Amino acid sequence: MPRSTTPPPVDESRRQSALDAYAILDTGPEQAFDDIVRLAAMICDVPAATISLIDRDRQWFKARVGDLPPQTPRREAICDYAIANQGQLLLIEDIEADPRFAGHPARIDGRPLRFYAGAPMLSPDGHAIGTVCVLDVVPRTLDARQRDGLEVLARQTQSLLELRRYALEQRCLLAEREAFAQQLEAARLDLQRRHDRLAHTAIHDPLTGLLNRAGLSQLRASEADMARLDAGPYALMLLDIDHFKQVNDRHGHLLGDRALRAVADAVAASVRTGDVAVRYGGEEFLVVLPAARLDGAAEVAGRIRQAVEEASRISLPFRLTVSVGIASGDPARDRPEQVFDRADQALYRAKAGGRDRVVADDTLRFGD
Repeated sequence: MPRSTTPPPVDESRRQSALDAYAILDTGPEQAFDDIVRLAAMICDVPAATISLIDRDRQWFKARVGDLPPQTPRREAICDYAIANQGQLLLIEDIEADPRFAGHPARIDGRPLRFYAGAPMLSPDGHAIGTVCVLDVVPRTLDARQRDGLEVLARQTQSLLELRRYALEQRCLLAEREAFAQQLEAARLDLQRRHDRLAHTAIHDPLTGLLNRAGLSQLRASEADMARLDAGPYALMLLDIDHFKQVNDRHGHLLGDRALRAVADAVAASVRTGDVAVRYGGEEFLVVLPAARLDGAAEVAGRIRQAVEEASRISLPFRLTVSVGIASGDPARDRPEQVFDRADQALYRAKAGGRDRVVADDTLRFGD
């Protein structure tokens, strides 16, 4: 609408920031705000009232009574003058008699707007973000009680907005704390994964993935693990790759490493879940089979020999074989060192007897 004057200047950027902090624009109806405009209309005995918020280029009504649109262009907003009125109520008894607003396009029930009174709502830092205003289609005035009531309602509306802003801030703080807690938990889990990887690396052979000697020592130091292994008779198996030095000398260490992995895979695929498989030395492997007899251990050793031979036919340019010595032990009778020595002697006999075979410490021979 044409104006002969413009509203007094305000610190628009800060005022807009104060309004945006409430995150109220374009929200749905709320009973608390609707009650305020109904009360404003009753106190002032007018047909229309609004909670008007002055946005960048529009006037948006959070609540309204009367035949009014949900928003209007800011250039048509009398409330734009009210927010620049230094916090004081703006009263226009006859709009047509005021040169600033003569010919204003606003209508209520099809009739031109003639009366306006608006009490600014001030943020805590003094920025006017909008008004609680009352409107009529006839010229009129407000008495002192009505003016005071309109200003009280403006303050109450601002209090509601402050409660809203506080709730938003608390939700943001809570979200930040939750995000920080999630970051801490993620960091803890990552640290735990790193620790577990380091712990796994420390006790496992990096080439074959089997336990190494450090892992075997840790197992022997664990009361729970030893209680499981010492629960009854067991079998111990020592396995050695035949002519492994010649494999490295003739075919190189890369193929030698492939041979070691092939044997380790054969061992891992042949033993039970509760068995303990260890890369004990360069080409030597140790397997502990809890609750196993010599004949059962011999069957496992036979499966390992067959798996190694099959793997060598598929993935190696040479024949690969293993020699195995097995011994039985009883925790009530034997020390672990004694059982190891008997298995080692059996392995020696297997190699001395031509290799590529399984020998038990009772001199029974299994294999070719």
